Amino acid sequence: DYDMGYAREILATDRGAFMKLGGLMGFSAWRRDVPPAAYFAASIAATAAEDCGPCTQLIVTMAEHAGVSAATLHAVLRGDVGAMGEDAALGWQFAREVLAHDATAETSRQRIARLWGQRAVISLSYAVTAGRLFPTLKYALGHGIACTRVSVAGTPIAMARAA
Repeated sequence: DYDMGYAREILATDRGAFMKLGGLMGFSAWRRDVPPAAYFAASIAATAAEDCGPCTQLIVTMAEHAGVSAATLHAVLRGDVGAMGEDAALGWQFAREVLAHDATAETSRQRIARLWGQRAVISLSYAVTAGRLFPTLKYALGHGIACTRVSVAGTPIAMARAA
């Protein structure tokens, strides 16, 4: 149910530009050595900071398909660190620190590297970057005007304000 109108507009305007977008989609999907809950918590934190619903919903749906529990997703969307579980909390915290340019991101980065390795750090860094990139691109192209409620397993969630 995700509106790809912005991508169709790019394709109709310039095939080369559309091919570049395809590369960004590959970049945004790269995930290695990081638990799904941590990866999607980071991605949701970054996406929600830039988006009023559709992109965040897409990431939540992807997380559901990857097996992240509804309880974890509810907690991530509410910003309830205590209920997220350790992996999701670390991914969410890292994303929020990076978005805020907070020096404590270095401590989280080191912990991620210790737990899961440097590829996990890269994966989470890509998730944070892509989480901001696509909503920003959509808004810049005039396609970011449709706000929607985000749902987990069909239940609408009241989201915490993003970073």
